[in-house]
This record gives sequence, structure tokens and C-alpha cells, in this order.
Amino acid sequence: MKRFAFLLLAALISFSLFAQDITGQWNGALKIQGIQLRLVLNVTQTDNGYTATLDSPDQGATGIPVTSITFENPNVKFTVTNIGIEYNGELKGDEVIGVFTQFGQNFPLNLTRQKIEKEEVKRPQEPIEPYPYYSEDVIFQNTKANISLAGTLTLPKKEGKYPVVILITGSGPQDRNEELLGHKPFLVISDYLTRNGIGVLRYDDRGVGESTGDFSTATSADFATDVESAIAYLKTRKEVNKKKIGLIGHSEGGIIAPMVASKSKDVSFIVLLAGTGIRGDKLLLLQQELIARASNVSESDIKKAKNLNTELFKMVIESNDGSSLKADLTSLINKMLNNDTNAEIADAMAQEEYVSRQINQLTSPWMLFFIRFDPATTLEKVKCPVLAVNGEKDLQVPPTENLTAIKNALNKGGNKNVTTIEFPNLNHLFQECETGSPSEYSIIEQTFSPEALHEITKWIKLQTE
Repeated sequence: MKRFAFLLLAALISFSLFAQDITGQWNGALKIQGIQLRLVLNVTQTDNGYTATLDSPDQGATGIPVTSITFENPNVKFTVTNIGIEYNGELKGDEVIGVFTQFGQNFPLNLTRQKIEKEEVKRPQEPIEPYPYYSEDVIFQNTKANISLAGTLTLPKKEGKYPVVILITGSGPQDRNEELLGHKPFLVISDYLTRNGIGVLRYDDRGVGESTGDFSTATSADFATDVESAIAYLKTRKEVNKKKIGLIGHSEGGIIAPMVASKSKDVSFIVLLAGTGIRGDKLLLLQQELIARASNVSESDIKKAKNLNTELFKMVIESNDGSSLKADLTSLINKMLNNDTNAEIADAMAQEEYVSRQINQLTSPWMLFFIRFDPATTLEKVKCPVLAVNGEKDLQVPPTENLTAIKNALNKGGNKNVTTIEFPNLNHLFQECETGSPSEYSIIEQTFSPEALHEITKWIKLQTE
């Protein structure tokens, strides 16, 4: 699931820089396994020293506050205690030469007054206009939520009647192309399907791009009403075969698609791209363990984190009172930090800030719903044909546990039209990869495996004949 992007962003906020004449703007580029993440540090002087904010242009983030900073000429040290990151540098003229450290891994990171240009990335699968099919920007209404959703409808030709699929994004605010780290998976999928005779509707998530609404307060159940609105809109279009409307959901979208299909007879089939079949807390524990191990985190730290998160998630699942839940979570995290001799919390104020951020994330509407939700209960009610696919090296939605759970739940509900495929050497984004680690997503030129596109399209055509 695409929340890994927030981890990458968090890794950046560890550095703000200044020296005796360090006010102004500083630029750098952090490179992790070939990924370039530009950083812009804005430093101002105050009566008590300096303050700074950080921008991450490649991730669309601006004004990130910097926490602890020390300068003992020529040495500069920056830490972000809530994520255990440290930066050490040495001021040399108009440049700071330094090292960025996270999870025990060191990366060179230098800052300069000169602006750093974005490296051009190669994405050979992205289609180039003019397209050999009809494309129309559309707007439709979710009357339940009183919001407008903006998207793009592509059809093989302007005239005719076609089967149409709705693309449902994964977690985190996504635009209609599901763009992340320079890739546009939904644009590539839409282009491929439309060239093969299948119409596609893809749209900006609520509160993203040209869509209205508040993304931050929404849960998967709220996003399901957006999909229902998309179906209602397609039913108004004369070019759409009303009996052949399907859903394709990626990651969290693979949770949402069954929600809609289990209640609507208008859904002819669904495709789950790395959809989940196990309860949210169990998925997160698996995901965190696999990604941490791929990031070379020590086994003792992995075990420690797993034990803590197991207790935190258990509290979330068992609680019926939001206020007492926050108090209990706060107490447990503080206890862990106070007992952990390796915890790098600068002072009581920094610890309070760290704990507050953790609690806010754990008790957000989306996270509370996700941790508690068991997809199996919904999958048992899905009666339409289902294709569930995963990459063998998916570390975010592990294939063995999830494909098995999806198939078992559908079969338990009496659904006999179920196909599951585990593609060799593909990651969570269905890219051909080496390890499956999220750190590879950006440096892989391929956006979506041609083999996976072919098999998905072939299956959809069987459902729409």
C-alpha cells in the first residue's frame, strides 16, 4: 500500500541547516538506491538563533518544521527525534558536506546555495498524445457526501457501446493516474485497456486534484460511496454497456471494490490488484516486518516494534471509547520510550510531540477503520466474478496470506467464479523487481508489468463477451 511514500517523506524532515551565515535557502538531493529526493531548506534568523522549514518538491511537501539543530563551527547536527534520523555535516564555504543516517544506514548528503534541477526519469510505458481512442474529462456528483469528483473517461471510440471499468486507487491521497514516485500506474492501465476495447473511468480522490471534499476525514467506507457515484454516472452514459460495468481496485482499492460489489447488482465483475484478505492489524504487522527486514533493520528492533504494535493495535480493536483509547495508547508508548535505553528522544517536550503524532496517526478515522476491518466478511457476500492478483515479491500486501484468504472467503460465500494469480518477480506496484522493497519503486523504469496487463485484460474480456 502506498503509505510507504509517507515514510520516505518522514526520512527527509531530518535536516535543516545553518551556520554563522547560513540564513536563506539551501538545496540538496538525498539519493537512496538511485531515488533522487530534492530538498529545499529555508533558514531564518531570530533573537534566539535560527528557525527553519523544509520543502520536498518531488513529493509536493512544503513548510515542514525542523526540530533540534546544533551548530558548533564548523560542525552542524540535525535530528528529527520522532523518526530516529540524524544528519551531521561540516560547513565549508558555501557548501555543507554531510551524512544522513536512518536505520543504521548512511547516505552522503551535501547542501549548496545552488538550485538543484530535477533528474529526468524514464517512464517508457506512459502513453503520448494524441491517443488512438476517445478521452473526455468528466465531473460527477456524490450526493451522499455532497462532493464533486473529477476524472477522465476513455472509450475505444466516441460512438458505440462498451464495457467500462472504474479504477479505484490505493491508500493515501491519489490523483486519477494514481501517481507516485514518478509513475502513473492508472494512466498506463487505462491506456492499455482502452486500446483493447474496454472503456475506463478513473478519477481524482476526494479532496485531490479537481475533486472536492475532505480526504483526511474519510474512511474506506466513505471512498466506497465515491465508487457508487461513479457507477451511477456511468449508467447515464449512452456509450456504456450497463450490464458490463466492472471495478479494478489497487491495494486499499482492493478492499473498496468488494464493499461496493457486495451491495450492488450493477457491478458485473471485480479485479483486485494486491487487494487484502486479512484484517488490517494483521496486514500492517506483516507489512512492517517485511519492509523493515528489507531495509536491514536488526531482528531485535523488528521484534521490539512488532511487540509494541501488536499491543497498540489490540487496544484499537478492543476500544469503544475514543478518549480512553488515546489515554491508553499514550501511556503505552511513553512506557516503551522510558524503558528503551536506545530511544533517542531529546527531551520531555520532544517526547510529548513524538507521542502526540503517533496517537493522531493511530486514531485517525482512516486508520481506526482500517485496523479493525476484516475484508473476509465482505468478500463472503460478493457473488460476481473475481480476479485477484498479486506480485510474488509484494512486501506491502504479501501474496500467500492474502490471495489464500481472498479465495477462501469467496468460496465460503459460494462464489465459484474466482481466479487468483501470483505473478513471479513483481512487487506491490506490479513492476518487475529485484527485492520488492518500496525503495525500488522509483528507480524501476517499468510502471506496470506487460504480462500482468495482458492477463488482466484477457480475463476481463472473458467476462464481457
